[in-house]
Amino acid sequence: MEIAQVVGFGVIAAVIIIFIRQSRPDIAQLLSIAVGVVIVIYLLGYLNLVVNIITDLALEAEINTVFLRTLLRVIGVAYIAEFGAQVCRDAGEGSIAMKIEFAGKLIILVMAIPILIAVLEGIVNFIP
Repeated sequence: MEIAQVVGFGVIAAVIIIFIRQSRPDIAQLLSIAVGVVIVIYLLGYLNLVVNIITDLALEAEINTVFLRTLLRVIGVAYIAEFGAQVCRDAGEGSIAMKIEFAGKLIILVMAIPILIAVLEGIVNFIP
């Protein structure tokens, strides 16, 4: 029932922010960002649980941990970039949001290079 808590918190915060925005839009914007951060921090425990489960499954399947770590880092970069971009959009800064998304994509591409190299080496070794 954790989703009910998150949704309830978000809806109550949104209603409060609507009332505050009428008189103090600057405070409303900061409160909106703070609510987003609180929700993300609340969800970090679940993220840790998912990472532990994926790690255990990868170890049982004898998957190279370098690939697993890279994959988890890529997922982390994607989530962080998306969160930062959405915060910027909420603040009315769409241009900055686009640059954050671009930076996230570029960082993901750089992080994926070792996996791409391993895949290409595997293909080359597979072809007679």
